[in-house]
Amino acid sequence: MVLLHGDSIGKEYWDAVIPHLEGDYELTVSDRRGRGRSGDSEAYSLQREVEDARAVIRSVDGKPVVFGHSFGGLQAIEAAREVPVSAVVAYEPAILVGEYREEADLASRMQERLDAGDREGAMKHHVAEVIHGGSLSGDALDAWLEEWPVWPEYVRFVENSVRMNRALENYELPETAELDAPALMLTGTESPSHLRDGVRAANETVVDSRLVEFDGLSHMGPNEDPDRVVDAVRSFLETVDGQQPST
Repeated sequence: MVLLHGDSIGKEYWDAVIPHLEGDYELTVSDRRGRGRSGDSEAYSLQREVEDARAVIRSVDGKPVVFGHSFGGLQAIEAAREVPVSAVVAYEPAILVGEYREEADLASRMQERLDAGDREGAMKHHVAEVIHGGSLSGDALDAWLEEWPVWPEYVRFVENSVRMNRALENYELPETAELDAPALMLTGTESPSHLRDGVRAANETVVDSRLVEFDGLSHMGPNEDPDRVVDAVRSFLETVDGQQPST
């Protein structure tokens, strides 16, 4: 199983999930470009990120399951359109649809703060929109960030987050996406509405896809309740030929 993280500081995002999977699957966990131990380059695009994911998938023997969170979920879907996999699992892939996509300007708003020298403010704006759907601000957001383990280290990736958001704002979900493998889309009832709209659209677009909704979980669902999320993944994979757990 290949694990693809989203807009986190790196592959550490999966630390809470790995203990629930490693007994059943051989795991490959990598850092996205510009995160963790992965290198970077000035040239950037969503296509390059997808090519990175394809390279990781090709490095694994056989046809792995690919499990992505947020941006990693989008990587998983797009990578699987060209690289053989046995199944795709995506927790709220970072896909913007409808009116939200048409009006999306998060990258520009973050860049304005960056240009003014306010790196922390730019990243707070990102967190408020992407994780909380704009429902937290001011003291409430600051209080939440004080309890978030990756803050303030997360701020050093602000340029990466700006370029990622710009790429997502330009991405358009195709009318049909054939992956040649079954897909499982996951979402939480407490996630921002634009992410829930995106995962529903992905479920309708991807051929042979099903959707599971977790009551009470947010966009960080795999970290909040890894047991429940992995149980759903395991149940799905038991229906996929050749992907029964090894134990």
